[in-house]
Amino acid sequence: MKAALEYPLSVLILSLAALYLSERIGAFLGAIRVNINEEERKNLGLILSATLTLMSLIIGFTFSMAISRYDQRKNLEVAEANAIGTEYTRAGLLPDQDAALVRKILVSYLDQRILFYETRDDPKLLMIDATTDRLEASMWSAVKVPAGNQPTPVISLAVAGMNDVLNSRTDTEGAWLNRIPSEAWGLMAVVAISAHLLIGFDTRRTEASRALLIVLPMAVSISFFLIADIDSPRRGIIHIHPENLDSLSRSFHENDRHQNTMSTMRPDIALVAFERSPELALRNKRESLIICILSPETRIHL
Repeated sequence: MKAALEYPLSVLILSLAALYLSERIGAFLGAIRVNINEEERKNLGLILSATLTLMSLIIGFTFSMAISRYDQRKNLEVAEANAIGTEYTRAGLLPDQDAALVRKILVSYLDQRILFYETRDDPKLLMIDATTDRLEASMWSAVKVPAGNQPTPVISLAVAGMNDVLNSRTDTEGAWLNRIPSEAWGLMAVVAISAHLLIGFDTRRTEASRALLIVLPMAVSISFFLIADIDSPRRGIIHIHPENLDSLSRSFHENDRHQNTMSTMRPDIALVAFERSPELALRNKRESLIICILSPETRIHL
């Protein structure tokens, strides 16, 4: 059952077939027992109404469970992007060589996290997890060494930020594994099949009523499909797109391009922190550095 729940389309097909078959079985049993008095039919109607109400409530509660898990996964994507962005900034508190190394690894780590959200293939996902594990070990080593050499409160901020990055990945992957229990799906299936048996049993023996037997199974099956689709992070129609991580990745790569541009500038182009320069053009988003075009006589201040 758990394997079928991984694919929302299979939930749609199986539920539609099972519910429609239940109605047909109920209609067959109702056709056998032709002598049903009004009192029995009234009691049957009460039972049918109660069963349909119970089925609706269970579907509604299960849909609410799926939505809450979906929202949790989206919120954790935002939290993970914030943690990575904060650590990228705090890396500047480390010595220059260590800061450059941490930021370089963080860029690669961010690319792997984006692939985690976008990959649908299980073998590729295993490779991504293995690469991410190696990058995490490298990042931790990169902040552990300067923290051991200079155990200052400033350096500890970079260590704490790296710890938040590692924890955010654990929280995210834990939320992706948090699915609607299979027992809840089993309860929904039992109640839905019982309701459709009663519907078929209570159906009058006319061609019009028999033709309408497909309507409710289709509606309930679509509801099951929607719940399974929202609850399935990787398969189906509704996915979580790493918009915040993508935006952060673009920011990182833009910053790298700026750094490469500054490293190849001629001596008559300087990097200064003077916001009122009339010559200027560009500002770095994270470090608020201003690139000013100065005269050849001006000394470069780095």
